[in-house]
Amino acid sequence: MSEDFIQSIKKNYRPRIIDTRFNELLDTFGGVLITGPKWCGKSWSAAKVAESAIFIDDADNAARARLLPELVLNGVTPRLIDEWQDVPALWDAARRLIDTRRKPGQFIFTGSTTPPKERTSHTGTGRFARLRMRTLTLFEEGLSSGSVSLKELFDCSGKIQSQLSKYDFSKALKDICNGGWPSNLWTTNKRPGVIAGEYLKSVVENDLSRADGIRRDPQMVSLLLRSLARNSATTVKATTLRQDIIAVEGDDLISDQTIRSYLQALKDLFIIEEQPSWAPSLRSRKRIRVSPKLHFSDPSLAAAALGATPELLQQDIQTAGFLFESICYRDLSVYASAINGRVHHYQDNAGLEVDMVITLEDGRWGAIEVKLGVFEFDKAAANLQHLSRKLSGEAPAPSFLAIVTASGGVAQTRSDGVNVIPLDCLAP
Repeated sequence: MSEDFIQSIKKNYRPRIIDTRFNELLDTFGGVLITGPKWCGKSWSAAKVAESAIFIDDADNAARARLLPELVLNGVTPRLIDEWQDVPALWDAARRLIDTRRKPGQFIFTGSTTPPKERTSHTGTGRFARLRMRTLTLFEEGLSSGSVSLKELFDCSGKIQSQLSKYDFSKALKDICNGGWPSNLWTTNKRPGVIAGEYLKSVVENDLSRADGIRRDPQMVSLLLRSLARNSATTVKATTLRQDIIAVEGDDLISDQTIRSYLQALKDLFIIEEQPSWAPSLRSRKRIRVSPKLHFSDPSLAAAALGATPELLQQDIQTAGFLFESICYRDLSVYASAINGRVHHYQDNAGLEVDMVITLEDGRWGAIEVKLGVFEFDKAAANLQHLSRKLSGEAPAPSFLAIVTASGGVAQTRSDGVNVIPLDCLAP
């Protein structure tokens, strides 16, 4: 059965941006661990290069793995071990085999849950490389022309050639609610939000408690997800989330510590993730706020938690703006990872905030403001230029300044040097 799955994937595989990095890591390390939310395509990308596989979410396979983990690992390499976290002993067994064989490309582990640290005796450092996978970007779905390359923004003086875009507010809202689930590519049900809605049902009713064996109140999980969705793309604190829940529940029984434990469980399931803050240098004189922003791993999950449709989001521009920032964060995180970059946010105690700062390993950086409408462009450009001036002398000049948007109809460089880039033009 697993061999049939592998052959089917090899014939029908749709390329992903992480494929290049994945192959590089597999050629270098004994194993590669691919993590990310369920249904984002981890097993597909792994099966594309695997020569054999075993699926641990099958009860019989899991039972055999608990009894004889080394036997389960035997097979033609690279060998895919899918949903390995259900039997954490496989991790240490694979590490020992990698040490014995001394060859790269032995194992591909995939997982949609981070197991408790105490259930594995070793981190796998030097044996396993780690790769984070996200849902499909607009470029991977074929919804972006890819005419503006993030790499070229860094390499080519931060300016772009003018080009038309078909993106608009309505398309952005539909993309938010649809999400980047690979199953969107072949589903016949085109109603936005169906997949994300079922995903959240699974999280509320089963997944969150299964992640670490701690039973959690489904009603409380639902309320927390809704509060998180209301606060997407912000540096929300546990206290704020707690107050949201108390306002609905009417009692004060839940503590900040309980909220934090729920948040950690959601992070371990890759339902939410943190966008770290950025300081221009280790010895920065600026008083930088270090709280991360929180995003759902796919913006459709936030929309589903709110019960939002494209039509409802049209009536709530503020919420739509935050969710659009999350879809931009997802896409830019994937594009940045292809050039060994990371996406941060900037916020200091003087009140200056910038939505995204993309940094590369060599110290280059670029700053981005995310705006739905044209009427916000001048203010966003002024904010970006303020950041550039403020960091003058403390950090190298930015490689580019840009506004990523859902409107405007054209990608271009403004007279002040700030780029305007509709999301459907971006690519790695």
